[in-house]
Amino acid sequence: MINFLPTRITSLLAMICVLGVAGLASAQDFEHEPINYGTATPCNPITRFQERLDNGTAQLKFDDRVGYLKAVLDGLQVPISSQTLVFSKTSLQRHKIAPRTPRALYFSDDMYIGFCQGGDVVEISAVDPQLGAVFYTLDQEQTDHPKFARHIDNCLLCHGSSHTRGVPGHFIRSVYVDGVGFPVLAMGTHRIDHTSPISKRWGGWYVTGTHGEQQHLGNLIVNGKQEREPVDNANGQNVTDLKSRFKTAAYLTPHSDLIALMVLEHQTEAHNLLTRANFQTREALYSEVRLNKELGEPAGHRWDSTTTRIKSSCEALVKYLLFCDEAQLTGRLQGTTAFADEFAARGPRDSQGRSLRDFDLQRRLFKHPCSYLVYSPSFDELPTEARDLVYRRLWEVLSGADQSKAFSHLSPEDRSAIREILIATKSGLPDYWKATNGASQ
Repeated sequence: MINFLPTRITSLLAMICVLGVAGLASAQDFEHEPINYGTATPCNPITRFQERLDNGTAQLKFDDRVGYLKAVLDGLQVPISSQTLVFSKTSLQRHKIAPRTPRALYFSDDMYIGFCQGGDVVEISAVDPQLGAVFYTLDQEQTDHPKFARHIDNCLLCHGSSHTRGVPGHFIRSVYVDGVGFPVLAMGTHRIDHTSPISKRWGGWYVTGTHGEQQHLGNLIVNGKQEREPVDNANGQNVTDLKSRFKTAAYLTPHSDLIALMVLEHQTEAHNLLTRANFQTREALYSEVRLNKELGEPAGHRWDSTTTRIKSSCEALVKYLLFCDEAQLTGRLQGTTAFADEFAARGPRDSQGRSLRDFDLQRRLFKHPCSYLVYSPSFDELPTEARDLVYRRLWEVLSGADQSKAFSHLSPEDRSAIREILIATKSGLPDYWKATNGASQ
């Protein structure tokens, strides 16, 4: 989230290294036409919720224990079961974060909410279909007129870098953490998404759930150890109760659910790639209009460079949506909350009861490996050129026309099931998806 200047210079340097300011220059690209990130008017769940607060159709109830947190989660329909707990000092209110006082994160398909014990603010990131991640805070002081305050520059130090694909976005880090919560950088760090092996995940995070003999870095405090991997984390495996590690009663739930963590890791990178496809397509088309005008070409003249730029970002998106290179599981996963059931219950489902939200948790994350974010506003509001290309590539893969190695993890049964689920549940599909032979109409 947003970065405040910490009291220790060494801490600042550590955060810069961990969070990746090296890619900040890319943020300048989306501050200009046609994106105008900083000056464009956002349209996302927070802007709509603020309108309801302002006109009196919604209210936020203040709680003496957690401030506005519970009311914000309820108002934005973010499930409490999505709670994950991170104890590394790698975010806004890092002076409040430690193994004994982890930061709580909650999320839905288009919202991320951060909460610290005794924190000054609730941290919010809303997924805006045209701007990517838009960052807000809500003061934890009771008032008759709560206001979500937007933040830009400080947030983009980390959330507009190479680690977020050069767009305003999110990323998950796995780091080794000492007894007070500082990353031990000499031991290395890992950027995490659904392609990351379990063995690299969850350093600096609490994890509740069972996973058999698979090993991870969650629940681990290294006590100043400076050696690189491997480390002994036997006590951090298959943990279902965190009460011995910190005061769990201070949180809305005593869990940091394993399945919620895995969905969070998939979702953050998917949002980055959706935003990247949006931005690169809009930027390519904008540049093409200017180039055509300067060179006297007719309006609409298509340059090969435009097509290449759009294809590049869309192909990466398609591969991620179809879980290419997903890390394979070697044992059954089981969370400790109702998160998995609540997530799956949201559907939608086809006539056979199948949904892209159905979990596998034995071999891979989802039973039908196509991201549920195909139903999101960020997908539906991709520029027409990008959305048409993504639909075409999805059809080529799912119909079996594309048998390339990148998609070899999809069996004929996988492709057929995903295709049938999408035809039954996804609005806006091109007509050729519903034609018997898939030929363009």
